[in-house]
Amino acid sequence: MKNKKYITSELIEAKMSAKGFDEQESHDSDYVRIQVLKAHESEISTDWKEGMDLYQYEESTNDGYSVYVSTYDTRNVQVNENINYYVDGLAEDLKQAIIDSSEIYVDDLYQDYIDDVFQELYIDLSLRTETICVDELLDEGYEEAELQS
Repeated sequence: MKNKKYITSELIEAKMSAKGFDEQESHDSDYVRIQVLKAHESEISTDWKEGMDLYQYEESTNDGYSVYVSTYDTRNVQVNENINYYVDGLAEDLKQAIIDSSEIYVDDLYQDYIDDVFQELYIDLSLRTETICVDELLDEGYEEAELQS
């Protein structure tokens, strides 16, 4: 009778680590940002250049309040669509731009909403990578452990 090889969490972790998804590194926000940008072929910068795909920045109103702009066209900013009273309103635009392989400008790279978006996208990538690793192990002849009742 042939010995069965079972998929273990250690095997999955080793494969994921080889693909750049190391548990230890997942707590480093710079590492997470690099991995997400690389996977989605996106760029993010605090250097303003014409022709970027998305611009996110803070502006001041005439009476001194801060508002936050998220626009694809800096020459046609729509108050009702592109201006947010809270910085959290920028997250969905940023997430979609990263997924769409965009070149993105932000005026401050170290804002909580930006870290949250990168962490969310990193988790999605990790889950997909884990599925790929399990499939690879199955292709290599490993079996999933049977559940005990």
